[in-house]
Amino acid sequence: MVAVTCHAQWTLQQTHTTASLRGIHNAGGGVVWASGTQGTVLHTIDGGQTWQTCAVPQGAEKLDFRGIQAFNRNTAVVMSSGTGDLSRLYKTTDACRTWRLVFTNPDPSGFWDALQFTSPAFGVLIGDQVSGHFPAFFSTDAGKTWKQFDPKVFAVADKTQSFFAASNTSLLVDAARDQLYMISGGGTTSLFQIDGYFTPMPKFGYTRLNLATGVTAGGFSLASRMDGSKLIMMAVGGDFKAPERRTGTATFFTGGKWQAPDTPPNGYRSAVAYYAEGKAWIAVGPNGTDISTDDGRNWRALKPTAGEAPVAGGNWNALSLPFVAGPNGRIGKLNPGAFKP
Repeated sequence: MVAVTCHAQWTLQQTHTTASLRGIHNAGGGVVWASGTQGTVLHTIDGGQTWQTCAVPQGAEKLDFRGIQAFNRNTAVVMSSGTGDLSRLYKTTDACRTWRLVFTNPDPSGFWDALQFTSPAFGVLIGDQVSGHFPAFFSTDAGKTWKQFDPKVFAVADKTQSFFAASNTSLLVDAARDQLYMISGGGTTSLFQIDGYFTPMPKFGYTRLNLATGVTAGGFSLASRMDGSKLIMMAVGGDFKAPERRTGTATFFTGGKWQAPDTPPNGYRSAVAYYAEGKAWIAVGPNGTDISTDDGRNWRALKPTAGEAPVAGGNWNALSLPFVAGPNGRIGKLNPGAFKP
């Protein structure tokens, strides 16, 4: 299983699976994990040169693993998305030879959307509305056990709002500041912020975002970086039923306010991340890849030059840079040459 070089934006990998992949996590040191439909989990320990297919967790053959978080080459937690008990968490500690079911959705009408760990110990899990609140759970023992945050803290009045389990990035956790951000869609599009989620009196607030709205539209992915003491945030989305539509596909936060870009991405984008080595933001979606080198004010498409293979250009779901994952078993690794004008 050797990587295939395309000399375009992304170097395509040989994964030997046709699963639709929406979970991917670069754990560092050449260790990367990915997950998708039919209970599929893959991992590499050599930076993508070879990808190994993991054992499917018992009873998970039909599950859709939309998120995965890895700690090292041996340990990872994978999240399935689905109604009720089709939303589950499994954990492996032996390089995915075996799995243990650690948590099942307790809400029969619930649906899990995103899983994030900020350290090997602390993790957060969120799902769609249940009885007027967003279910949110946390673990302080590396995913072994889970407890629910106070539902009153996560109460929401707008029953149309939900999260999209498109790339496992509708959730952003800042453990250093005890802050938690969630980006919604499905109706009105908002950024929810919880300050001091472990304090006796956490603060809850939300900001309406200038992203697309509608049943199949909204915010899909959220990322941030620090420029000294200055917080810069990026949100992308759009309407996945209208992937070519550019309006309402991105917004950025700087100087204490959210702003619309002068030049938006070239269509619906399901994931965004900051690539420090290239000093650029990268957003991906079904019709391509865009980058911004001015913190979200302007986006430009990455397109293969003459003679380069076009297959690496688009059809992507999720990012964990320098890796990207998509449908039909697609995994790519970023080619630094893509940043050349």
